[in-house]
Amino acid sequence: MKKIGVALLGLGTVGGGTYEILTKNREYFRKTLGLDVEVKAVLEKNLERAKSLGVDEKIVFTDISAVTANPEIEIVAEFFGGIEPARTFLIEALKAGKSIVTANKELFSKHWFELEAAAKETGAGLYFEASCVGGVPIIRTIEEGMQANHIEEIKGIINGTTNYILTAMSDEGSEYGEALKRAQELGYAEFDPTADVEGFDATYKISILSTLAYHKRVPIEKVSREGISKVDAADIKIGKELGYTMKLLAVSKNRNGKIEARVAPVFVPSTHPLASVKGSFNAVYLHGDSVDDIMLYGRGAGALPTGSAIVSDILYCAKQASHKRYPFAENVECVDKDFVSDYVAKFYIRLSAEDVEGVLAKITSVLKNKNINIEAVLQKKPVSKDNAQIVFVTDNVKETSIKKAIEEIKNLGAVKQVEALYRIEE
Repeated sequence: MKKIGVALLGLGTVGGGTYEILTKNREYFRKTLGLDVEVKAVLEKNLERAKSLGVDEKIVFTDISAVTANPEIEIVAEFFGGIEPARTFLIEALKAGKSIVTANKELFSKHWFELEAAAKETGAGLYFEASCVGGVPIIRTIEEGMQANHIEEIKGIINGTTNYILTAMSDEGSEYGEALKRAQELGYAEFDPTADVEGFDATYKISILSTLAYHKRVPIEKVSREGISKVDAADIKIGKELGYTMKLLAVSKNRNGKIEARVAPVFVPSTHPLASVKGSFNAVYLHGDSVDDIMLYGRGAGALPTGSAIVSDILYCAKQASHKRYPFAENVECVDKDFVSDYVAKFYIRLSAEDVEGVLAKITSVLKNKNINIEAVLQKKPVSKDNAQIVFVTDNVKETSIKKAIEEIKNLGAVKQVEALYRIEE
């Protein structure tokens, strides 16, 4: 039976969940996989936390050298989060010939090339299933389930916090602030929710997934990012009337080697499978040139779902005679011509205007002059003489064209304000 020594760096929520799975299922792994996986070291300053999980204090350390110098440790799993000291510790582990497993999407998206370079020196492995979409096996699906395909498109609801908030706004009519407060009370959102609600978390993940899918480095700097903090419940309600559901969507597309990547609140048709993903659940929709469309759905966060992905990587790593290399991740240089920034999409526009004759004709004239076709118009009952709400849905158009039209519309005397502009992703 193959014996595998593992070190855990940190015993927070996910680290604790991982320790629980490894110890609870140790005998099961022996019987089903022929692997005896033993936690040989834990890096944790809070000894009481370790004791509460049943960890023998003899294997609890605070110095990374206790891990790197131990020849019985083959795999190091990291749970610190953030950049430092995780980056330094993992590079030290790789240089000592130990494979690493991580859920740290910020670190991996920003420093994948450094980790790959260190791993290649010693032949160690990089495993990062848990960095994207928690317990949903999206990494393994891309790497091993879709090799026959050129992956052309990724669309994902890959942040549970924002999906919970938008679901509450859609299903219950909650305003953004109210839904966020409830998400914080339930533990879905942090005290400082910026990383989630402003789209940073989803940006890290779509960078990793796109790099992996397209075999070309897609750095976070090339991912257009918008959050949900300015989303108005009124637009969600109107969108439903038009047959759309709002989601914070991470989207990347590879068209003939040209890549576009973005994170933003968008409308999707209410008949689309992603529209039915509610609460804190995640889903990723993939399009391959051979398989067509597939969707993976499940828990995107939490101690045990994410711990499940970590343990899966540990077991998978333990079975490998040699480890996969990622030469495309080492390409630090990014060629601007390989990326598209002027996205083509349908757009939802809501504006407020004076309730006077001819205003609608003036607005449609601006759109027509910019060669923007109108797919639908919805004029709501005026709130007052100075506040008539008008909604347009356009046909596919370049983003630069719609923004130029918006600037002209703002200067029309009868238009008070452009209240909202969202893409529609079909």
